[in-house]
Amino acid sequence: MRIANAPCSWGVLEFDSNLPAPAPGAVLDEMGATGYDGTELGDWGFLPTDPEALRRELYARRLSLVGAFVPVALSDASAHDGGEASAVQAARLLRDASGEASALIVLSDTTAAVPARTAHAGRITTADGLGPNQWPVVGAGAERIARAVREATGLRTAFHHHCATYVETPEEIATLMRITSPELVGLCLDTGHATYGGGDPVALLRAYSSRVWHVHFKDCSTTVANDARRGEWDYVAAVRHGLFCELGRGAVDFDALIRELRTMAYDGWIVVEQDVLPSMGTPFASAHRNREFLATLGI
Repeated sequence: MRIANAPCSWGVLEFDSNLPAPAPGAVLDEMGATGYDGTELGDWGFLPTDPEALRRELYARRLSLVGAFVPVALSDASAHDGGEASAVQAARLLRDASGEASALIVLSDTTAAVPARTAHAGRITTADGLGPNQWPVVGAGAERIARAVREATGLRTAFHHHCATYVETPEEIATLMRITSPELVGLCLDTGHATYGGGDPVALLRAYSSRVWHVHFKDCSTTVANDARRGEWDYVAAVRHGLFCELGRGAVDFDALIRELRTMAYDGWIVVEQDVLPSMGTPFASAHRNREFLATLGI
């Protein structure tokens, strides 16, 4: 298991990013300086999109390129064409710039795009979910995109369950896994989103061990989660209040997760993510403390 980080830990997010993003070179410098072995791509265009230029930037910091997050409005069939094009574009960049056989596309439903789901994130009920006629559209879109990525580049696609999307709760994750091919669509287990979405990340890891191709280590503040649920905050407000805290300071049992990953002989990447909005938090110091925390757990 190797440890990476991602630009979202520095405020480079796919939603609510009206404030200026940090300089990409500075983000990569800080990742390398705090002991990480790799990075995800971040929003398209944040890092260079020319493979040779990107390769030079990564090589200068001894970082691997391990994945690319691609959000697609999967419940809308008219969005699948564009989603496929975006995923294949990102996959070609991964293939040409990374040199990593394990690099993959991290596919997700679009974040904070549906007002009701954004408003109710962390306290989703069945009334907030997709109907039986809508799920096949999501499954077909995920499979189509994963197939196109594989045919164009040979890379795999792992689905990222995510709060403030239509795949958040354990039941929704189960449905997505049930309606998609295990050969085409893997799972990116995100420990913080699993926790805020009402699930147990260790139980999810056990349930879908053969499909977990990528892991995001994210913690979830018990205090902020409770305040968000009591105050009926929307997802963006919860993130702004520090929902995703430094590792070891929230509800996620990382020691148990690491034991389970070792039991299943997981040999993929673990990507530390501490989502913050632009200009929020202490990214460099937090990245250092997060890496030190994992070192105390033996990785």
